[in-house]
Amino acid sequence: MYVKVKTAVGFRELFTSQSNIFSGFQRSFEEADYVVIGVPFDVTSTYRTGARFGPNAIREASLNIETYSFRSKMDIEDLRMHDAGDLHVSADTSETIERIAKVANEVLEKGKIPVFIGGEHTITFGAVKGLGPKISKTAIISFDAHLDLRDEFMGLKLSHTTFMRRINEQLRPAKIVEVGTRAVCREELDYAEEAKIYYLPA
Repeated sequence: MYVKVKTAVGFRELFTSQSNIFSGFQRSFEEADYVVIGVPFDVTSTYRTGARFGPNAIREASLNIETYSFRSKMDIEDLRMHDAGDLHVSADTSETIERIAKVANEVLEKGKIPVFIGGEHTITFGAVKGLGPKISKTAIISFDAHLDLRDEFMGLKLSHTTFMRRINEQLRPAKIVEVGTRAVCREELDYAEEAKIYYLPA
């Protein structure tokens, strides 16, 4: 005799595996307000790879710093956080972006705030895409030395140097503000002016 058991598995369970826990404090997913998701991805990196080690390095560092901030009078221990582990990334950038978007959307639909740690810049596209219809009412503030507004780089339309342009063209957020800009190309400046993307130089 066989018994068929029906279980509902979400994208979060399907596309992530447990890793070290950020800050060492772990609430259940149901209790949490914030859900940490690592994205060990650096497939489009063109200068030097290694960003894929970021999620683990950030988690390890978080275990060795004080959790209380005398400036904000807040303690990380009091924040209801759940570390969902690392996303299963693919060598296919588009596939990884889709997984990020699905997980982000699912977490948001549960009334929680996803916190992605990478990983190269391209993962931002997936996180923003996960907002769904809310994108049109969302402003993006990016802290980066570069605008990442190239149309194409080394034959790639979606990469760490083009993702912000793809976000603006394909996802259409309400506003994009880039802070800390110090190195750009003429193409990016022209596009920023045309698309009304504001940037604050370093």
